[in-house]
Amino acid sequence: MTQTRKAISPSRSIMIAARYFALLLPLLAFVAFAQTADPALASVTFTLDFPGSIPDHYKIVVFSDGRAGYDSTGKLTPDADADPFHIDFQISPESKVKIFDLASRAKYFDGKVDSGKKNLASTGNKTLAYHDAQRSTEAHYNFSPIVPVQELTSLFQSTATTLEYGRRLTFYHQYQKLALDEELKHMDESLHMGSLAELQAIAPILKDIIADGSVLNVTRSRAQRLLALSAKPR
Repeated sequence: MTQTRKAISPSRSIMIAARYFALLLPLLAFVAFAQTADPALASVTFTLDFPGSIPDHYKIVVFSDGRAGYDSTGKLTPDADADPFHIDFQISPESKVKIFDLASRAKYFDGKVDSGKKNLASTGNKTLAYHDAQRSTEAHYNFSPIVPVQELTSLFQSTATTLEYGRRLTFYHQYQKLALDEELKHMDESLHMGSLAELQAIAPILKDIIADGSVLNVTRSRAQRLLALSAKPR
């Protein structure tokens, strides 16, 4: 018996193609970002894989000229599908100096950095990598007793938290403006807990919210306060 296949409608084909293209965009953006970097530039990369968390995977690369890139596969809401995300940004001069100094103090991650203790709760599989014209090294860990590694982990995780806030603010500003105020409240709380870094990286979306007259005044005021703080070194 011959089975007849249903033809896919042109509109359905376009939707499928658009979906695949959206999934490829962050990868293409990261490749383009990496290719424009001067091979002589040094870079430090932090990667986290933590199934069940949001995002469950992300990577931050910082170059010695201050350029940086972030990629994640997080969800905008717990029930949503994973939505790849990419952003290029300029790391603050203070953080750039700190990152490369800590990498040097951690011996450029050449050798074991993990504690090796099996009884510790998993906080995600982490990788720190260093690359320049002379060396290319990386180390994997769950928890490290090495202080420079701990400080780098904290800085990169705080930066990722900031960038994910920026991502959600961009989404809410476009599709759900009433959700902006609650998100900015959470962001303000995270800031006071010391969980955010590199606020200047999301200054563009804060400025967009402030300039949008259709957003509630109280929400725009919150964004204004956060923008003012983003200009101060932390």
